[in-house]
Amino acid sequence: MKIAVDAMGGDNAPSAVVEGAVLAYQELGIETILTGIPERIDSELSRLGARGLPLEIRGAEQIIEMGESPSRALKSKPNSSMRVAAEAVKKGDASAVFSAGDTGGAFAVSLHVLRRMKGVLRPAIAALIPTLKGFCIMLDVGANLVPKAQHLFQFGVMGQIYSELALEVTKPTVGLLNVGGEDSKGTDAIRSAHELFSKSDLNFMGNVEGSTIFQGSVDVIVCDGFSGNVALKVSESLSEMLTTLLREEVTHSVRSKIGYMFLQNGLKSMRKRTDYSEYGAAPLLGLDGLCTIGHGRSNPKAVKNALKATSRLVEKQLTGKIEGEIDRHLSVQRSTEAGWRLWSQIREGIFQGGSSDQPAAGDEPSGEDETNLIKK
Repeated sequence: MKIAVDAMGGDNAPSAVVEGAVLAYQELGIETILTGIPERIDSELSRLGARGLPLEIRGAEQIIEMGESPSRALKSKPNSSMRVAAEAVKKGDASAVFSAGDTGGAFAVSLHVLRRMKGVLRPAIAALIPTLKGFCIMLDVGANLVPKAQHLFQFGVMGQIYSELALEVTKPTVGLLNVGGEDSKGTDAIRSAHELFSKSDLNFMGNVEGSTIFQGSVDVIVCDGFSGNVALKVSESLSEMLTTLLREEVTHSVRSKIGYMFLQNGLKSMRKRTDYSEYGAAPLLGLDGLCTIGHGRSNPKAVKNALKATSRLVEKQLTGKIEGEIDRHLSVQRSTEAGWRLWSQIREGIFQGGSSDQPAAGDEPSGEDETNLIKK
């Protein structure tokens, strides 16, 4: 198994990315294909004394910059490091692709190259969120700002499988992020999604509010990309603020410094639980191939742990298991469509005449083509 790594993606690339890949091989035996400007990658390997390691370099002369328009980058940079890495997965040379570069660019390139998994309407980014009970999974956290009810339902299906594999949770609980616990609250899409979840065999717990996100009330939190991205970044900034405030307070007096000495072990443990570099990358679920996205500020430790998490998802066959669950829940997700209900009735023999061997229009999710998704 090899993982294709966008060596030029991230605030600290290529130095941090290459060093993380070296650590992943030295400590975990994970082999990588490093894509990017060969001279710069080779220079980093020389600096680390790692030129003899089995880490392949694939040239890519273009880089998708942070904040760059995803659709423009996709068209104007066909030889970007992210594109070359995704192509390695498409060709079967790598089992997964990882990038700590611009999230929008990674999403656009992966969607264009790997395409959507059969039956999936919208891919979603799933992030691990620290809670009082451990971790929960939140999706989507940025790929879909205004999803429909069917999209939200599929997020729940994919999130359940990811929770089972990544967190080893049996029958994960699923909640729908809303402004209130009542079924009547929220947008039309959220209310319709609530109805779909209620019809399914998922372990659906109903609506959850923002105040309970970090309580660990559910294992999977389903939301639109706008709300999820805001919640994720607020949690990161809150953790940093608390750390800074604590550091300032303990320097005020000798008594505070002495008290801090007794609390150090507990504070280190707390910092580890909330440190993004400890638990790696967020997978982009719903693609016909595994893609994981790291934090833009990823250091070598974060890259190493991201590659570790990615390799485990490959070993546990995340992509194949999601495809099976999406297919199994197809009848639920299409149950609100008149055409699908009619076709289901025909298949069940309620109406006589006609051949049940011929699929009705809409038998497969129509969705949108990748070009429109990338523009959005």
